[in-house]
Amino acid sequence: MKIAISGKGGVGKTMLASLLSRTFAEASYGVLAIDADPDANLAATLGFPHAEKITPISEMSELIEERTGVPAGKSSSFFKLNPKVDDLPEKYSLKYNGIRLMVMGRVKQGGTGCYCPENALLKALISHLLLRRDEVVILDMEAGVEHLGRATAKAVDVLIIVVEPGRRSIETARRIATLAQEIGLHNIAVVANKVRSQPEKEFIISSLPEFKFLGFIPYDQALVDADLANLPILDASPKVAGEVRNIYKALLAAVEAAGKTK
Repeated sequence: MKIAISGKGGVGKTMLASLLSRTFAEASYGVLAIDADPDANLAATLGFPHAEKITPISEMSELIEERTGVPAGKSSSFFKLNPKVDDLPEKYSLKYNGIRLMVMGRVKQGGTGCYCPENALLKALISHLLLRRDEVVILDMEAGVEHLGRATAKAVDVLIIVVEPGRRSIETARRIATLAQEIGLHNIAVVANKVRSQPEKEFIISSLPEFKFLGFIPYDQALVDADLANLPILDASPKVAGEVRNIYKALLAAVEAAGKTK
């Protein structure tokens, strides 16, 4: 199963990616978690030791030059658009508590028609991870689909857009869905997070009537308190973890149903 997670900054993408990764791992799946959101901290949320010392792939200058033929940060018309990447998951991933992790870094936004070597390497690597690996791959992205292309979008079983009660979050969800559909990714679902009340749940549902909802994660101050105290948040809220387990079951059912209709 290949799962991409996106949404407005701060809605809880990384928390969901972390809890889903752990839930799949506890169910004896091989899990590869990909941190493709430079503003998130998937490694720290998953409890990886010394997470702050992990160097993203996009900042490995020697590797980028070795694989693309062009120094990192240089714009050039001549470099490898399809660099060798199949050995990178074993060389540059970390494993902890049954979860393998790779930190991508930012896809740089250049001028129109600019394809920098960092982007070429990252996109080739993402493509390999989604198309060639047989683990459960969970991709924690920034608020968009920048790491995906038309070919890799076809490999994604579901794009989960995380929303919270609020119009800006809803607007971002619609924009992400539009971008995803433009590259051929049509299996899109929504997870609502930080839901405090039935009226908030009804607001989100009524604002996104065309979307399928996988679950509604309740707001829990215990998560905030754990984060402020620099304590692990994955075990801070049993009720949040319980709803993520329900989302896990909904994902399995949805993917199984989709497979039967192909």
